[in-house]
Amino acid sequence: MTDHIDLSDPYFRNYEDRGMKKWQGFILAEHTASVHKEQKRANKIVPQKRKMTEGEIGQICEFAFNNYRQVSVQLEIKDTEGKYFDDTVGFIDGYDELGYMIGDTKVHYDEIRNVELFDHRKWTSI
Repeated sequence: MTDHIDLSDPYFRNYEDRGMKKWQGFILAEHTASVHKEQKRANKIVPQKRKMTEGEIGQICEFAFNNYRQVSVQLEIKDTEGKYFDDTVGFIDGYDELGYMIGDTKVHYDEIRNVELFDHRKWTSI
């Protein structure tokens, strides 16, 4: 077997590369998946949770911090369509005068609408 290509072969002399056309099937599938993902995100509605007092929020966060429990925090922030974002979920790694550090996210005290202990349940019974 040889690695040399004989360019005098009629196949190679008359060969015309399809260029980007050969990739359109891949691009179309990727684009379709992206559009479906965006539609799913746009149609998702995160329900508004009860507005909690600062005292209630503080009690739950203190318990979670001291007992190393995860929390789920709904922020008072909405997108341009007036929908709430997904909850911020994680362990409270620390806090300062401005807010809590939940994982890699800084959550300011005045942005918190609702906080609850996050009960992660395994979805399989195995």
